[in-house]
Amino acid sequence: MKKLLEGKVAIVTGGGSGIGRATSLGFAREGAKVIVADINEDGGNETVRLIKEMGGEGFFVKTDVTQAREVENLVQMTMTIYGGLDCAFNNAGITGTLAFTADQPEENWQAVIDINLKGVWLCMKYEIQQMLKNRKGSIVNMASAVSLVGFRALPIYCASKWGVVGLTKSAALEYAGSGIRINAISPGAIRTPITEAAIQSDPQFEHQLNSLEPIGRLGFPEEVAEAVIWLCSEEASFITGHNMVVDGGMVIQ
Repeated sequence: MKKLLEGKVAIVTGGGSGIGRATSLGFAREGAKVIVADINEDGGNETVRLIKEMGGEGFFVKTDVTQAREVENLVQMTMTIYGGLDCAFNNAGITGTLAFTADQPEENWQAVIDINLKGVWLCMKYEIQQMLKNRKGSIVNMASAVSLVGFRALPIYCASKWGVVGLTKSAALEYAGSGIRINAISPGAIRTPITEAAIQSDPQFEHQLNSLEPIGRLGFPEEVAEAVIWLCSEEASFITGHNMVVDGGMVIQ
């Protein structure tokens, strides 16, 4: 059976853990050569080790997605190492401070918007410039189920993810005629390392998260990864500007 991404080259930001790691491994399983980008060197190198352990090809590039020079370097390194760029999952992000709007510190606005929104824009900026040379490519941006609803104590995070969806739809319109598809993915509550750490510190937190999900449980990073892989593949060749929700029914309530 032909692999979905056979011979493709993919970038995954925030690839050192959680959904980014699961997607990196999934890309490799489906035949892609993977550039793993993360600000965390240990996590990024561990993801590459796991890719190689399963017989895939991967390379780590330390990247701060808020810095234009580093993002440009990431794309240039991808071209130098693998000679192309077909797919990108712009996944790097943070949740930031949990607090109501009037209690949010200004520095939290700057940090969350810089990483979650500016970072996605910078990644698209340089990825699109490269993809235009071959008039083909697929980009998936990390949004969130809260890109569709409000959520108490996460106003800035919500704002950043609503912004990601706006960026995604606008760019998808701009480059639809140039062979580049651009979509977003919106996960619900997922068992990432951050979530697991919160559950360990407060066992009731898992019950609270489960209660948000009509399906009755948290999602797994691999379940989100499969959606990203499909959106990047030719199986989704007629889909662009879409925000795919992978949330166990959270936002349909």
